[in-house]
Amino acid sequence: MNELWPWILLAGLGAFHGLNPAMGWLFAVALGVHRQSSAAVVQAVPAIAVGHAVSVALVAGALVAAGLFVNQDAVRTAAGVGLIGWAVWHHFVGHGRRVRIGMRTGLAGLAFWSFLMATAHGAGLMILPALIPLCLSDSPLREIGGDGSAAIAIAAVGVHTLAAVTSLVALVVYRWIGLEILRIAWLNVDLVWTLVLLGTGSMLLVV
Repeated sequence: MNELWPWILLAGLGAFHGLNPAMGWLFAVALGVHRQSSAAVVQAVPAIAVGHAVSVALVAGALVAAGLFVNQDAVRTAAGVGLIGWAVWHHFVGHGRRVRIGMRTGLAGLAFWSFLMATAHGAGLMILPALIPLCLSDSPLREIGGDGSAAIAIAAVGVHTLAAVTSLVALVVYRWIGLEILRIAWLNVDLVWTLVLLGTGSMLLVV
């Protein structure tokens, strides 16, 4: 079970990201409504997934690179401080800095928007608690070789991305529920996300 929990966490965070409107499904639905086409919703999903995956992969790559020179405790501490700092920034500053991309954007523009949103929300930082036990050992990676850790990091990004339920949520809202649901059942996911960032960062510092 100890070997499985990081993968379960990666999949769970992927699902959570998929449920978060700010990560893309709301944009996909709006795009479908604007173009009056469910095909537009389906086409938007891969672009959103690519942008999200690139953002997460950059963090995973940075973790593997840091492990070549720094021990696990130092990486864990830096990750914890980074998560807490990002939560504070996101709560007080991030809400006022939104990238505006119109409904006429192509798939490349949508992927770029997804990359920026995932980065601004700290999506890559959030998976660090799962990546650290998978990619790092008690000693620096230079003592065990970085190739295996790089492959695990790539697999982790893949599992996280595939677990996202963006496509399902976007299609369900577009085809059956409709955007009216946002007026009667809106949840401040950004606040939840900020609290999760704070909690995860604190956990990394005290465990």
